[in-house]
Amino acid sequence: MLAYLKSKWRSIAVFLFCAAILAAVVALFRLPLAAVGYAFLVCLFFCILFLCIDFLSFYRKHRVLQKMQGSIMDSLADLPPSGSNIIERDYQQLLVVLAEDRARLVEQLDSRYKGLTEYYSIWAHQIKTPIAAMRLLLQSSFRENNRELLEELQRIEQYVGMVMTYLRLDAETTDYVFREVELERLVRQAVKTYASSFIRRKISLQLLPISARVLTDEKWLLFVLEQVLSNALKYTPEGGSVTIRMKEEMTLCISDTGVGIAKEDLPRIFEKGFTGLNGRYEQKASGIGLYLCSRICKNLGHTICVESVLGKGTTVCIGLAGRRLWLE
Repeated sequence: MLAYLKSKWRSIAVFLFCAAILAAVVALFRLPLAAVGYAFLVCLFFCILFLCIDFLSFYRKHRVLQKMQGSIMDSLADLPPSGSNIIERDYQQLLVVLAEDRARLVEQLDSRYKGLTEYYSIWAHQIKTPIAAMRLLLQSSFRENNRELLEELQRIEQYVGMVMTYLRLDAETTDYVFREVELERLVRQAVKTYASSFIRRKISLQLLPISARVLTDEKWLLFVLEQVLSNALKYTPEGGSVTIRMKEEMTLCISDTGVGIAKEDLPRIFEKGFTGLNGRYEQKASGIGLYLCSRICKNLGHTICVESVLGKGTTVCIGLAGRRLWLE
């Protein structure tokens, strides 16, 4: 009601101004108050009646527009009629033009995104061929630096995988396949990927028994585990250690004795592109890895959190309680 009265303040002001003029004329010419008062009351009655009817129309239109706020991007067919008000018709026509323009821009962006996804998909498959060839060449010749070159090649493969994962996260369709997975087997598979790095850098691994099964997507959860292990190896100095254990309430924890994360950086480590203090020392840090892990865990119904002390190490905990099945 208050909003309606504010929208009609000009009409109300004109009515009061006319009433004041009428009162002044009656007083100056000393006209009979009874006749003038009766005419005034009749006019006031019809004005109030008109305001009530107009308010109901205003309220119904307001409710329709409120309901349309959630679906305004889908259709403008349910807009309330503008009647004879040419200004409202102009506004509605403006909305139609804006909606059509938006639909055109969305279509262009979708087309560009699909083209970009297709290009990188082809690129990822094509680049796997020279990577595989380089791996075979390095494995066939025995040199001292071959192991380091193989690790760098593995890092290239990881970055290629990150590109494809980044593109798939915002795709309209996903390839999530949920099924029962033996968690220890998945963890061992992730550890095996970085076995050479553990050996070359003399980083010890403590893998405690994990007797649990989890309902998840094996491929996507494996990506998260590999990314966490990659970060642990990247920031753990030679001779350090990595511990993988299961806590209560179906929480998998991966701890390292690396450089740790600054306290002020912890709240932002899952932001896209954020590298923090460690990123200033590790120039290869992209700030994408943990962001992808956070997005994937959310999509899988899992949780991920990080505890760290600068100079002492970091612990990444992946909560799988949302989808769990314990082994007997």
